[in-house]
Amino acid sequence: MDAYAITRIYADENGDSRFEEISRPLESEGEIGFLSDPEKAESIIFRKVVSTYDYDFHTAPARQYLFLMDGGIEIETSLGEKRQFETGEVLLLEDTTGKGHKTRNLKPETRSSVFVTLK
Repeated sequence: MDAYAITRIYADENGDSRFEEISRPLESEGEIGFLSDPEKAESIIFRKVVSTYDYDFHTAPARQYLFLMDGGIEIETSLGEKRQFETGEVLLLEDTTGKGHKTRNLKPETRSSVFVTLK
């Protein structure tokens, strides 16, 4: 266990949203497991969305992590690339400017997630 995988969504120099695979290194802390370096957080937001959630192009309101607690989503970039994400996956949303991305539920179920906004 040497890293935690995260999908980053960001805006490039043309304002197009893109995916990038990044990771946070993990160091052994003995019996308590493997930990990453701490990151400064601004706030935490708990959210549930309705089963029909299908949100057209939008930018992230702040740099934030998105933790999928249940259900799954499909995100489409402004360039038309689509990826699906399932329960337990982590995204880093950094496309606070530009053309944004689309998000929709994969299943017709209420979905729960947690946002941690970063400083």
